[in-house]
Amino acid sequence: MRKTILTALAVAALALPFAAGEARAQAGLMTGGATKLAPIKLASGQPLASAPYDLEAGKYYRIDIEADGSAELAVSGPEFFRNVWVNEVVINDIEVRPLGVDSIEFDDEGTATISFIPIQPGTFELRIPGTTGDTQKAVFNVK
Repeated sequence: MRKTILTALAVAALALPFAAGEARAQAGLMTGGATKLAPIKLASGQPLASAPYDLEAGKYYRIDIEADGSAELAVSGPEFFRNVWVNEVVINDIEVRPLGVDSIEFDDEGTATISFIPIQPGTFELRIPGTTGDTQKAVFNVK
């Protein structure tokens, strides 16, 4: 537990912008840019992801969630979102910096981009709510 808290505090401290005189710059993990992951695809009757995502705690990632509009669909993953630090969620060029996320729902076609840093090792899922099939989830293995 103590290691988890210390890891979370270290990640948060490294991700915060700092001021140097009049100029502002980002320090730490986000300066080199995020590793772009293969997108999660939301389409009626189609798999969300072709393979599990293998991530490392403390690294910066970006993933697109793309809906084709064939059905009103959502992805839910409270365990995933509780074990990552979400930098922002971008929808239609609007940047949201949330304190927490539980799910994202698409009523029509569109893309949401999530940038995040995993802070806790483990296996986590984003899943279409109410489904049980293996193709209706995206699995994130964090080491």
